[in-house]
Amino acid sequence: MSRTAEEIGRTELGPRPLPPLGEHRAATDLSYVDTVLDNGLRVVVVKQSTVPMVEVRLRVPFAGDAPLHAATAEVLAATVLTGTAKRDRVGVDTELALVGGELAASVDPEVLAVGGNALASGLDTLLEVLADALTGAVHSDDEVAGERARLIERITIAESQPAMIARKALQKHRYGDHPITREMPEAEDVAQVQAEDVRALHRAAVLPRGSVLVLVGDVEPATAVAAATAALAGWSSDKAAVALPPLPDLTPGELKLVDRPGAVQSQFRLSAQSIVRTDPRYPALQLANLAFGGFFSSRLVENIREDKGYTYHARSYFEFTPDGATLMVETDTASDVTAGALLEIRYELGKLGVTPPTETEVETVREYAIGSLLIATSSQGGLASQIAALAMLGLGVDYLLGQPDRLKAVTAEQVAEVAREFFAPSRFTGVIVGDAATLGPVRALGGVTFP
Repeated sequence: MSRTAEEIGRTELGPRPLPPLGEHRAATDLSYVDTVLDNGLRVVVVKQSTVPMVEVRLRVPFAGDAPLHAATAEVLAATVLTGTAKRDRVGVDTELALVGGELAASVDPEVLAVGGNALASGLDTLLEVLADALTGAVHSDDEVAGERARLIERITIAESQPAMIARKALQKHRYGDHPITREMPEAEDVAQVQAEDVRALHRAAVLPRGSVLVLVGDVEPATAVAAATAALAGWSSDKAAVALPPLPDLTPGELKLVDRPGAVQSQFRLSAQSIVRTDPRYPALQLANLAFGGFFSSRLVENIREDKGYTYHARSYFEFTPDGATLMVETDTASDVTAGALLEIRYELGKLGVTPPTETEVETVREYAIGSLLIATSSQGGLASQIAALAMLGLGVDYLLGQPDRLKAVTAEQVAEVAREFFAPSRFTGVIVGDAATLGPVRALGGVTFP
C-alpha cells in the first residue's frame, strides 16, 4: 500500500526531522583565460564541459546622446543579424542551424548585446557568423522597413502598460535627461529612422575596443581565444566603443505621484543610492536586501503580501552601472490599499534598521544567496551571462568565484550596520503611478508630491 507524503514525513513521535543542509560546492577549479586582443576586445573564455555546447555573450558599450540614437540603436539591434554581404537572412539562420546554433541581439542605453550558443564543434562557424554580422551587416532597406514597423507596433503597445509607464516616470524622476532614461524610444522617433542612419551608426559605434566577448562551454580556453582572434581579426578601429556617461547620485526626496486616470492599480517604484560590487560592504548589503525584500520569504513580502494581502508580488533589488548602483523597491497594489501599502513599505524600511535581521535571518539569506549563485552559474548559459554582466563592471571570473566566501564571512553585526545606513526611509525617492482622484489617503501620509 502506498503512503502519502504526510505519512512518510511523520513518525509515531511526531514529524520526521529534516536532514541538515549539505555543504555548498562552488566551482573553484574552472579553467579560463581572460585576455585583451590587439583590437582592444576583451575575451573571457571559461571551460565548463557539462554539455557539448558553447555559449557566447558579446557586450558592446553603446551609449549616445543624439536625439535619434535610441531609436536608431533599436532598429540596428533588430537588423544586425538579418543579412550581410556574404549571407542573407536565410543564410545566417541556416548556417547557425547546421551547428545547432542561434544568435540574437538586443540593446539598451548602456550596451548592444549579442548572445547565443552552438554545439562546441561549431564554435568556428558561430564566431564566423558573429564576425560577419559585426563587420558586414548590410541593414538592407527592406529589413529596416520591416523591423521598424514591428518596433513601432511593440512600442505603441508597451507605452500603454502600467509597468512601462512607471519605469519611464521613475527614470525621468531620477535622472532627468540623462541618456540612460531612453530605455525605450518614442514610436515617432523610430518612424524617422532610415536604413542609412542605421548603417552609419553601425560603422561609428559597433567597435571592439572596450567591448567584451565571453565564451563558456566545452572548449579549451587557449584554443577558443585563438579561434576568436582569427575570426574577429577584421573587426578593428582606433576608436573605442562609447560608454554611458556617469550617473549623478540620487537625491533623496518626496515620491512623485504620476496621475493615471481610471487606473485600478498603483505602481510603486522607490529607489536609493547604493554601492558598487567591489565595495567591502556589498556582501553585507546583499544579505540585508534579501532579508528586506530580495526573496519570497523576505520581510516585505511577508508583510504586504502574506499578512496584509495588498499585493501579489513585491521585491527589492540592485541595479548596476559601471560607475555606480541603486537600490530598488517595487510593487503593484489595488488603488484602495495604496496608502496602506506605502505605510507598510516605509515601516519595513525603518524597521530593518531599528530591528535588524537576526542571526537566524542572516543565516537563511546567506544560504539562499550562495545557493542561488551556484544554481545560476551551474549551467553554461547562466555562467556566461553572469560573467558578461560582471565584465561590463570591470570584474572577472575571480570575483565570481570569490563571492561565496565573501558572503560566508559576513556577520550579523555587519548586516545590521548596512541596514541602518542604506534602508533608512529618508534615503529614498521614486514614483507612484495611479489614479490621483482615488488616492486622497496617500496625500494624508505626506512625502508624496501630487500633480
